[in-house]
Amino acid sequence: MKEKFDMTKENVAQKLDLPRDVVLNIPKITITGNNEIIIENHKGIIIFEEKEIKINSNVGVISIKGEGLEILFIGGSTIILGGKFKGVIYEGIGL
Repeated sequence: MKEKFDMTKENVAQKLDLPRDVVLNIPKITITGNNEIIIENHKGIIIFEEKEIKINSNVGVISIKGEGLEILFIGGSTIILGGKFKGVIYEGIGL
């Protein structure tokens, strides 16, 4: 039932030319170079370490790996991360 509802929301977003990330509440990730990542529509921090940060979202866990990772800003459903990034991995739902 949830899948059908999500498909309906996606169709409405497409027909009305609305941003999918807002309508479906899915994360929007913006990567600038290898030293800044902005994640919108996240659901909280699971792990925060110098070499790894795991962020929860509606599509599952997003894992960011690198060196000297830090949180530059967190507010509402937006988080900005800094450091030297080596990878972004979608781990999926179920952590």
